[in-house]
Amino acid sequence: MSNSTEKSGIATRFRGFLPVVVDVETAGFNPRTDALLEIAAVIIRMDEQGKLHPDTTHSTHVQPFPGANLEQSALDFIGVDPYHPLRAARLECDALGHVFKPIRNVVKETGCTRAILVGHNAFFDLGFVNAAVERTGIKRNPFHSFSSFDTATLAGLAYGQTVLARAMQAANINWDEEQAHSAIYDAQRTAELFCAIINTWDEKCGSPVCTPRHPPESFS
Repeated sequence: MSNSTEKSGIATRFRGFLPVVVDVETAGFNPRTDALLEIAAVIIRMDEQGKLHPDTTHSTHVQPFPGANLEQSALDFIGVDPYHPLRAARLECDALGHVFKPIRNVVKETGCTRAILVGHNAFFDLGFVNAAVERTGIKRNPFHSFSSFDTATLAGLAYGQTVLARAMQAANINWDEEQAHSAIYDAQRTAELFCAIINTWDEKCGSPVCTPRHPPESFS
């Protein structure tokens, strides 16, 4: 795929934003006090036919920041021992750098201006990313600080479902409940969902978005 193809495609499809699907696993719900434990990011690409598809995944385990709150109920839910010796977790600053660097490279390669976070209930993931950026003082955050794409909202529009597992079923995407609540698995499945919704919309309504001559067909 040539760079010129992508620059005329994904760089213009979302007003210069590169969609990157992010999922985080955490030790609670408060991004300022509770530990970030896992982060995974799936970069979205556009092929020569204008279809979106998930590309590379970048992920890491994260060491709890000093003084972080660890809610036992959250740890039990995601099945994570933050201090297990085999986690190979990175310090928060190193973890963000590990994930951010390849995203910045693709932003530059595709002619985009910034990345935009895509998440299922994206405010949660973006909140933890922003809090970690603030704590670590990282200056080269590739993500827009407050804009995001929320697949819970998009799936509610497209399929009438906002719960991730049910949206996957409606979109005919495989979902394994036993693998759920892993940052990598959830990010990769969410990336498939995002691409399915956008690709179906573009097929029905045209890309970039325009006023259709006739009402779009059902997503079902």
